[in-house]
Amino acid sequence: MSPSRTDSTVQERELLQTAMEGSEDAYRRLVEPHRSELHAHCYRMLGSVQDAEDALQEALVRAWRGLDRFEGRSSLRSWLYRIATNTSLDAIQRRPKRVLPIDYGPPADPHGGVGEPLVESVWIEPYPDETLGLEDGYASPDARYEQREAVELAFIAALQLLPANQRAVITLRDVEGLSAEEACNVLGLSETNQRVLLHRARAKVRSAFEEYLEQT
Repeated sequence: MSPSRTDSTVQERELLQTAMEGSEDAYRRLVEPHRSELHAHCYRMLGSVQDAEDALQEALVRAWRGLDRFEGRSSLRSWLYRIATNTSLDAIQRRPKRVLPIDYGPPADPHGGVGEPLVESVWIEPYPDETLGLEDGYASPDARYEQREAVELAFIAALQLLPANQRAVITLRDVEGLSAEEACNVLGLSETNQRVLLHRARAKVRSAFEEYLEQT
């Protein structure tokens, strides 16, 4: 382990101990390095920037209240991801059903055909952060931004079509980069169940992207 990494680990342990003794300032400094990625994770789970902010705030409150139960058997990052994921899953269960894309369409002629389908991701909110985008490539800045946003929204929309547990698995493994063991710990799954859910989620997202590419 490099000296800088060792220093960071020691500092985290000191902040954790101080936070467990009741210091809100130490707790804020402890979780601040993880706030941005946790917010992005909640956004990918929920498809809404405001819902992600609400879920993150609730998750951080839960973590603060349960800090004395953190035993260090996993990393602090994995522990925070578990709380943020569970908070997002709770939010998915609580919130009302999303407005379907067909509800945005004009009145239909009852004697006419079905008509063209509307884009499935009508309600998906773009994330105000370039870190969720793609590598730039050679297009103009405006074109690169539009491409990043379009593909990111297509991916987020595809995630919203998954059952919540599959959405959580693929986000943790393929986006956040957690190992299989970490993802199992976060979600409370066996390795076999985690692998099955991930396989199904990847297949569904791949299919959704193929359909998206055919339409563009």
